[in-house]
Amino acid sequence: MSRIGKKPIVIPQGVEVKFENGVMKVKGPLGENTRLFRDDILISISDGVITLEPNKAKKFRREKETSALWGTYAAHILNMIEGVTKGFSKTLIIEGIGYRAAKEGSNLNLTLGFSHPVKVSIPLGIDLKIEKNMIIISGANKDSVGMFAAQIRALKKPEPYKGKGIRYEKEVVRHKAGKKAVVSSG
Repeated sequence: MSRIGKKPIVIPQGVEVKFENGVMKVKGPLGENTRLFRDDILISISDGVITLEPNKAKKFRREKETSALWGTYAAHILNMIEGVTKGFSKTLIIEGIGYRAAKEGSNLNLTLGFSHPVKVSIPLGIDLKIEKNMIIISGANKDSVGMFAAQIRALKKPEPYKGKGIRYEKEVVRHKAGKKAVVSSG
């Protein structure tokens, strides 16, 4: 039994939820989220409350997998509702001499110590703010915000000696000691 899946999900005011043919659409003040769900879990909407329960007609699936999907689907729906009401954001910090970021139209232009600037196109539904050495990524869809932040970080991961590169705001980069000069006594 899923503890998360058993709890009914209350739809807040100003949020519109529709579920048809396995596709859930959540519309709110910050945008719209859409996600496809399998029919292993029955999703019903009534009186401003979403309830989930395992589909008893589907007996070919294992009970553990269905229980896992039950909680996962509940978490997805909660994230969709939170995304259209509050939104999600990730902050990246750029460290290094000469490393910088600039927004040019629908592209992010990064100077990361390579022989050429790196251009990354900003996906739809993502808002980008650049302040000094910080890139603030925000949007209504948690998956796309996290994926875009990971894509930018992967361009220049922080290195362990000086910490140069792109890292998340609260990420801890463990520094290694460099080579030490050996003093000979002789």
